[in-house]
This record gives sequence, C-alpha cells and structure tokens, in this order.
Amino acid sequence: MSETLPKNAVETVGLTKVYAPSKRQGPIEALRGVDLAIPRGSFFGLLGPNGAGKSTFINILAGLVVKSGGEARIWGHDIVSDMRRARRAIGIVPQELNIDPFFSPRELLELQAGLYGVPASLRRTDKILEAVGLSRQADAYARSLSGGMRRRLLVAKAMVHVPPVLVLDEPTAGVDVNLRRQLWAYVRDLNAHGTTILLTTHYLKEAEELCDRIAIIDHGQLITCEDKVGLLRRLDAKQMIITVDDDLDGVPEPLTKFNTEIIGPRRLSVKYPPSRIHSGEILNAVRAAGLGLHDITTRETELEDIFLRLIDREEIGPRE
Repeated sequence: MSETLPKNAVETVGLTKVYAPSKRQGPIEALRGVDLAIPRGSFFGLLGPNGAGKSTFINILAGLVVKSGGEARIWGHDIVSDMRRARRAIGIVPQELNIDPFFSPRELLELQAGLYGVPASLRRTDKILEAVGLSRQADAYARSLSGGMRRRLLVAKAMVHVPPVLVLDEPTAGVDVNLRRQLWAYVRDLNAHGTTILLTTHYLKEAEELCDRIAIIDHGQLITCEDKVGLLRRLDAKQMIITVDDDLDGVPEPLTKFNTEIIGPRRLSVKYPPSRIHSGEILNAVRAAGLGLHDITTRETELEDIFLRLIDREEIGPRE
C-alpha cells in the first residue's frame, strides 16, 4: 500500500525558541509562536531582515537547534517523536560553506549517501554532479573549487538521499550570474518533478521570480504568509513615467489631481492606485494639458515594496 502524501510538506504550530540568557544580555526570543504551513510541491520563500528568525526556524527543522515549544512536522513526521523519518525527508543547503577540503565532490557525495543509508546500487552521484555542473571537477579536491562551485556542491550533498523537501538558505550568495542561472534551472526542475523548495534569500527579485508562495518573518513573528500574486496585489500602487515633447515649468493643472511630480525637464512621475484610477485617465489629463507624448513607461508593484512596507509595520490593505 502506497504512503499517503501529506497536504503540507512542512508544518509548524506555535513554534517558539528562546535562547538562554548570557552575561551580556537576557534571554532572546528568536521565534514567537510561528504557525506556518508550506504546501507540498510549492516553491516557498521565507523572507525577513537579518536577525528575524529565519535561520533559527531552518535549524530547528534540520535538528541543529532544539525548539523551546510548539510543534514542527516535515512530510507529516514530527521532528521529535518521529525524528528519523523527519530528517530523511529534508535536505538542507546551509549558508556556511562547510565542506571538507581534502575530499573530492564525488567522495563527498558518496560519503553523504552512505550516512543516509542509500545503497550503492541506488546512488545517483554522477547524475547529481552533472546536474549541478560539477562533472569536470568530480575528482578534484574540494579546496580547489571556487566559491560558486562549493555552493553548488552543497546543493548536491543535500540531494543524495532524494528528499521530498529541499531547504536553500541563501544559496546564491557569492555565486556569479551564469552559475546562478544554472543552479536555479536545476532547482526549478526539481520543483517541477515534485520536490518542495523552501528558499531564504536577501535577493528579493530572486524570490519574486521563483516563488509561488511567500512568508515574511520579523522579530521572530510571522508577519504574513500568502500566495505571491495576492501579496503583490495588496500594495495598490503603480507608477507611470511620462516623457513629453516640451520643457516643463511645473505640474500641468489637469495632472494636479493625481500624485504627480516633475523628475526631469520633460519627465513626469505619476503614482496611482490602479484599483481606483485607470491609466487612460492619466493619459487624457496629459492631452488636456496640451502636451505631446514622447515616451511612457510603467513600474508595477514589486516584492521589495511589499517587504519594506510590512517590515516597517505599515498597513497596506486587508488580506484576501
């Protein structure tokens, strides 16, 4: 009988972590009752500023930090009462480059597979090395690899036991553009074939392009968790940059009813809520001012805008 697949790949209920006081400071509450559900098969982004609690959350899942309270399950397995199954269901790519410099990539993957009890006949060492672009370096000492190659080797190590959940903690830090593209192509393919991806990154553009669902955490508390499209809609704002064919000496009267400012001799910036103001109204106002249009560009709401507003605790509208 086949195993029933869980609805959520990762689930936490009231997860808390309080670090003991030291001589310099009192107890630190790193996580404050985090309730989070990461759907099976999703490409999930966990975002937050430095010190928000992201690494503590991931380290609890990895078994490197002991939770103070609450519950956490990976692939339906409790991380305490069903620890072995929970650990086998997750692969962690840490921020730190913790690779033994005297082993080759092939040896490191074979060793990792052995630690997880993967039989030799089922190991995919060469296939994984090819997927992360390290076939040519398979038998070189790890110390001879560049920073980007070492980062990809960490991804390879995390995948040797074919976990259904892959956690990427700042995976592209120090990785150049070409290698980053290659890495994301591999991770996207994993996700397309069913692997649930949990990503933390400070590259918000990266999260916006890759993730289908996003959670933001700050000061150990979950600020929001929702579908990326719905999250971007919450900030009802858009910007239109208009270049006209004549110099401006002030905001034309027909445009004063909008949030308009002059940003150049012949350039206007109009910020508006697209749910209430149609772009055609702005263009009609430009024509009413007797101005000729030379160029128009628009800027949509970006994840960075949402992130900054939420971290600053500003209200950006109700959740759907």
